[in-house]
Amino acid sequence: MDPTLKSGTMSNRREIVDGKILAVDAEDRARALAMFDVSRETTERLDCFIDLLLTWQRHTNLVGASTIPSLWTRHVADSLQLLAIAPKAQKSTAPVWVDLGTGGGFPGLVIACALAETPGACIHLIESSSKKARFLRDAVRATYAPAIVHEDRIETVASKLAASADVVTARALAPLSDLLALVAPFIEKGAQALLMKGQDVDIELTAATKYWNVVADIVPSKTSPSGRILAVRGLERREMPRSGVSPS
Repeated sequence: MDPTLKSGTMSNRREIVDGKILAVDAEDRARALAMFDVSRETTERLDCFIDLLLTWQRHTNLVGASTIPSLWTRHVADSLQLLAIAPKAQKSTAPVWVDLGTGGGFPGLVIACALAETPGACIHLIESSSKKARFLRDAVRATYAPAIVHEDRIETVASKLAASADVVTARALAPLSDLLALVAPFIEKGAQALLMKGQDVDIELTAATKYWNVVADIVPSKTSPSGRILAVRGLERREMPRSGVSPS
């Protein structure tokens, strides 16, 4: 662990954004960390990451301002819960994750902080926004997390990373039908997708099955009563009937 990372720096952090005082709640942080077996080194990295996020939040919208007081449970813990659901690495001895549309670092950079002590772990963060990609690169340098930032479109990078990925993640990125198209190249190569959705995931899944054969489990979120995680293990695009031909 790098000695420049200091734990506990976030407990009383306050920022003024658009004239509003935004504070990270120390009790919220404690609740989030108590939900998981988080090492001291991981906690230090997460503190460093959140500290940097609040600094950037003054001029770049990385997370909703209203979620700052509950940032640790709403965003950090929400991301950490994926570790217990993810399959063990099968393509190599070290886990390889790909996070689509990482944005402010959730869940990808949180996962990278948590896996920093795992030899050979690598988390690919795909983000097309130049501002957010710059933030992510700063956060990776500050936390020494084992992550690589790809400032590009998901469709462009997917073919390069699909063969090595064990897990592909996405959070609040797109409607499920569109999201399945983005994760399909990874699942075809043996990865599992962990898609963080809301309470309407059943409706979205029903709509998506018009176009996709989906093998998946719906896992309730530990951090939100309405949250759901769709763990997709198999995916195949359905053949659509030709124009003028009724489906059998």
